Amino acid sequence: MKHGDQHRRFNMPKSQRRALFSNLTNALLTHEQISTTLTRAKELRTFADGMITYAKKGDLNSRRLALAFLRDNEVVSKLFSTLAERYKDRKGGYTRVVKAGFRYGDCAPMAIIELVDRDVNVKGAKDLARVAAEKAAAAAAEAALEAPAEEVKAEKKASKEETQSEKAEKKATKTKKAKAE
Repeated sequence: MKHGDQHRRFNMPKSQRRALFSNLTNALLTHEQISTTLTRAKELRTFADGMITYAKKGDLNSRRLALAFLRDNEVVSKLFSTLAERYKDRKGGYTRVVKAGFRYGDCAPMAIIELVDRDVNVKGAKDLARVAAEKAAAAAAEAALEAPAEEVKAEKKASKEETQSEKAEKKATKTKKAKAE
């Protein structure tokens, strides 16, 4: 019987719904704050709170259940180390849903769902590290390109000076020959 198994259907099959909420839960636990539609945020609360409850239990079976749903070792390790410690004294209510207006285009009600007592610096930390690494790599590549370019410029300048001095010598020999005649 299907008693007590009521979730919003979102007009999609069960497998798609499961994948959607698995990915949304991954994003929420990684960034600790995401923006989505209001109904998805309200439904996501149950999945995120369940994962944090698994983490608070901390046993092997809970870890396997979380890994089966999330399918990401990095998120599961963060969940069982950082988030389990953060919420060990809290008895539920790990997420907060804040209404955030309406989406442009289809006017769907939007919401921001976030973890209560979240770390503000976590959101976008990976992107900031990636951008800093890209900038450092670009600066190193530019410096590597500039060093040979400067050498080439110096060589061109030296060759110009040599050709100018050779031209001056040829001119001088021509004038000497002309005077000698």
